[in-house]
Amino acid sequence: MSKRILIVDDSSMMRNMIKGVLKKAGHTIAGEAKNGMEGVELYKALVPDLVTMDITMRIMDGFTAAKKILTYDKTAKIIFLSNLDKEKYSNEVEEIGAIGYVSKHMTREILELIDNA
Repeated sequence: MSKRILIVDDSSMMRNMIKGVLKKAGHTIAGEAKNGMEGVELYKALVPDLVTMDITMRIMDGFTAAKKILTYDKTAKIIFLSNLDKEKYSNEVEEIGAIGYVSKHMTREILELIDNA
């Protein structure tokens, strides 16, 4: 089932890569944000089905943005996409209430999480 997805990542190259993967799988890109603050604002304006969120970004990091989104909408679905150490951050991802944490380059895993969300 196609989902409307908000991509939040400070790297335009990563946003484009993620966008390509999602579009190829039949999903719609609801919007793109280059930091957590923009992500929160766009979430409120667009109310997407799902958010892909980077962790380390300027202005507002992904964990702070996810907490703000989930405070605004407890039913929000957020998947963290990062190349950082999964072991180091997986507990915080779970505590926040995100759906999961996947490496940005694990296309199949990203799509499986989105399909099951």
